Formats: sequence, C-alpha cells, structure tokens
Amino acid sequence: MVETIIFLGLFGCMLILVVAEIFLGISWLLRKRKKSSSIKNRGRLKRNAILLIVTVILMGGLMLYSQITVSTPKIKDKNGKIMDHSIAKLESVDLNNRREWISIRGQDKENPVLLFLAGGPGGSQMAAVRHELSELEKHFVVVVWDQPGSGKSFSVGNEKLTVDTYIKDGLALTEYLRKQFDQDKIYLVGESWGSALGVFLASESPNYYHAVIGTGQMVDFLETENLDYDKAFEIAEEKGDTDKIKKLKENGRPPYFGSDVTWKSAEYLNYLSSYMSSNPEIQNGGYHTFRDIFSSEYSIIDKINYLRGIVTTFNHVYPQLYDMDLRRDYSSINVPVYFFLGRHDINAPTSLAEDYLNILEAPHKEIVWYEYSGHSPWINESDKFVSELLSIRNKAGV
Repeated sequence: MVETIIFLGLFGCMLILVVAEIFLGISWLLRKRKKSSSIKNRGRLKRNAILLIVTVILMGGLMLYSQITVSTPKIKDKNGKIMDHSIAKLESVDLNNRREWISIRGQDKENPVLLFLAGGPGGSQMAAVRHELSELEKHFVVVVWDQPGSGKSFSVGNEKLTVDTYIKDGLALTEYLRKQFDQDKIYLVGESWGSALGVFLASESPNYYHAVIGTGQMVDFLETENLDYDKAFEIAEEKGDTDKIKKLKENGRPPYFGSDVTWKSAEYLNYLSSYMSSNPEIQNGGYHTFRDIFSSEYSIIDKINYLRGIVTTFNHVYPQLYDMDLRRDYSSINVPVYFFLGRHDINAPTSLAEDYLNILEAPHKEIVWYEYSGHSPWINESDKFVSELLSIRNKAGV
C-alpha cells in the first residue's frame, strides 16, 4: 500500500488546508469586525461569517450523512435481485476491547470463510478486494479486516499498536468468524505485510486454519528494505536519475526510525512500484486508489483515516518489524502453506520466499508462480488467483 502514499499525502494535505482556511477565515473576520466601525463593513462581515458558518454546517451534515449511509453493495443475480442465501455487510466487532471493522461478502453464507489480511501495516483493502476478487464471493464468504490503525479501524490508536496487537486481534477475529459461521477452520490469505501476519496467526493457532496463503510474501523485513533500497538505487543509476540518487543518499540506508519512516521508505518503494507498473510483462498494473478510496465502504471520515492509516500507522508499526525473520522465528507451522508469488516482484524479493520455503516444516508447502505479476498477483492475475484458491479448497475437501 505504500505506493499510494504520494497521492494520499497530497489529498490529506488538501483536506487539512480546506479546514484550516475555514477556521482562519472565521478568525480573520472576527478581527476585522473589531477594527471596523462602519455599518457597511459590519454588514459585509456578518454575511461572510454566516456563509462560512453555513459551509461548516453543510460539511458536518455531509460527513454525518456519509457515516450513516456507508455500506457494501448487496450481492445480486443476473436479474438484479438480491440472492437469497447471500451476505453483504459491514460490521464492527469487539476484538480485545477494540472496535474494529470487517466487510463480509459471499453468495452463500454456508460456504467456507476466507479472511483477507491487507498490506501495510495501516492499509485498508475492503473495496479493492471487492472489485478485484469478486469471483471469490461465489465460492467463499470473503471477510476483509480493517486492521487496527487502518481505514475504518483507525480510531483504535496507532500510537499504542504493537505486532502482538495484530496477532491477538487476528486470533480474536478468527474465533468470532468460526463461531458466527459455525466452522471449525477458515482460510487465511495475506498480502505483503498481511502475508507475514498470516504466518504469525497460523503458527499461534494452527487448528483454526485450513491453509495460509501468502502473496507478495514478506520474510525478513530489514533485509527486504535493504534489497529494495539497493534495487531503487540501481534503477536510478541506469536511468541517470540524479535527483532520486541524491534523495536516496540523503536518507541513507534502512532501517529508519522517528517521525519520517513512511516518507523515507516511500522514496524507494514508490520508485519500485512505478518501475513495475511500466513493466510490459506485468498485466493489470496495480492499485486503483481513486476508485477504492471513493467506494461506498468508506465514509468521509473513513476516507481521511484511509490516508492517515497508511502514513501514521506504517510509521509507528513498521520499525517494530525490522528484527523479524520468518526463516528464523517461524521455521515450523502445522498448517498447509502456499506462496502466490509474482515472477516480477521487486518489492518483496521472491528469493527470500524461496529460501523460507526450503527450510519451512509444514504439512504441505508450495510456491505458485504468477508469470505476469509483480507484487500483487491478486490484482495482476486475479482469475488465476481465484482458480488456485479453489484448487486449495478442493485439496482441503472443504
């Protein structure tokens, strides 16, 4: 999700400037009113003040309306009728005394549950999964979790989040879904950061999961950051991009700490994403940020928090991951493990995932290669992504 930071940052700044302009305008009008003694000026100031107040009220009303009407579209048949056994809803759940949000979508509530773990930390992919993997809804009850500090769950508070928070809440959510849908086990699909979180959850409670599927698989976070930094530097040198080279040198090599982790990481992550998007071997380029952020799942406040989560939660949580290496810390998992890897992924180097799979002890382990994908096979080759998940379901017999 970091590849969207530039757009999201600008959008967030625009919203902040609009609000700031309104309040500065009111302040200016009040000062002018004190200085002006003419009836004409007082009348004009009064009208302008009323206009500003009305604008603020309208904005507040719009935000409230968007909060009340937020929803995920119903699942309908070819005739536009809501399917009898379908489920399509947004729901807030209490996870360890934290209020967090999930979307639940499926054509048949009796189908096996699949929990999708978004990238980040801080990313929200409710709308993206609905758009890109709608075919999955025919075969699974697809649950997408806005993790703590992201999107609709941003208010959980990113300043207190730890990796353990995600593990505990992920397990609590799994228990909730197992009970809600009366299923002993569910499927886990995680992308990027979510791929590591899936491993954490499966290792902690293997009896909860049929299989864990990681895509854009993260293994060693600090080694990945350094490999990404080196790759961006290499591409910049090949292109003669002196500005990028200068900026990378100024930031220095990872790890980063402090208040600008997100922005320093974005220097090379965005650069790599742009490079992959221009690769003709990768089909269906990548994220559709405008489409996703303006989808019906997010109110105006959620849209703002969509931006805040990617920037601030990533900044706080990601440095906590630098010491993690799945090859060392999670070398044995009693759950079938699948890595769905894009052949052209330079964001999460596939060599690390191959190394991990070689040493991993699991009932079943397998790499499925996506020849026309980069970091996001679930977007780049969504049809194959769905068919491979169905193959795993058939193997599990559920």
